[in-house]
Amino acid sequence: MIADRPLVGIFLMVVFCAIAPLGDAIAKILGDTIPLMQLLLVRFAAQFLLLLPVIAATGRSLAMTPRVLRLTALRTVLHVAGIGAMFTALRYLPLADAVAIAFVMPFIMLLLGRLVLGEEVGPRRLIACTVGFAGTLLVVQPSFANVGWPAFLPLVVALTFALYMMVSRQIAKDADPLTLQAVGGMMATPFLALALWLGAGSDMAMLTLKAPDAREVALLAAIGFLGTFAHLVMTWSLRFAPSATLAPIQYLEIPFATFIGWLVFRDLPDGVAALGIAITMGSGLYIVYRERRHARPAAQEA
Repeated sequence: MIADRPLVGIFLMVVFCAIAPLGDAIAKILGDTIPLMQLLLVRFAAQFLLLLPVIAATGRSLAMTPRVLRLTALRTVLHVAGIGAMFTALRYLPLADAVAIAFVMPFIMLLLGRLVLGEEVGPRRLIACTVGFAGTLLVVQPSFANVGWPAFLPLVVALTFALYMMVSRQIAKDADPLTLQAVGGMMATPFLALALWLGAGSDMAMLTLKAPDAREVALLAAIGFLGTFAHLVMTWSLRFAPSATLAPIQYLEIPFATFIGWLVFRDLPDGVAALGIAITMGSGLYIVYRERRHARPAAQEA
């Protein structure tokens, strides 16, 4: 078992927050031309194929205990469902809006960490998380009435990934992150390929196959690499810090998504949204400050 090192976990989660929206932006670009199931197949096949040589070169094993294997299978189902819902939402919503709506997730995760895992959540952390959540509400620009049913998809993403992270926390210290990600990709790939094969003759657009051009091939490779690396970093973060500690830090994904959305799609938030981003960042930085305060006495005692 690995001892908690909150500051390391926080740093890794910040890295995840910077990389994940970049992969989402590429998925949004590809969403107009590449069917959903094909996107998911490339994403998870790349996860397995990229990590398998690393597993072999470092002498790691793909073997798991029955308990870890069962939880990894559940984690994989949640992972595929969450990414599928997000990729679908990005076909309809601006990047920053989709990420902002999905950010009920850290709040859900904070509550699950306390109620299900029995993790300690102090009042200051709870207040900071609540303030951060209030900031995300200011970032959400289109109303549900104007956007229609796709506006509910980020809520599905939020619940799915909150459960995904809860499961990840249960096995993060009992299994190597590289092994977890490789096995997850290995589990998902054949089922996604089977779904594509069975749906080849159907009228469902999401189950069709399209021959990508050179630009799309490059973007598909990028989405596979970025998705694999981002979730590997997130898994590492959970080895070093409780999910309740990391929950507010994930709010930093919103300003990253806003910047990338402006850079790629020229979507720029208005003044109210900018205020929400500032509040969100402030709450995340406050959590870093609190963890640093707690880490100093522990270091001095050691």
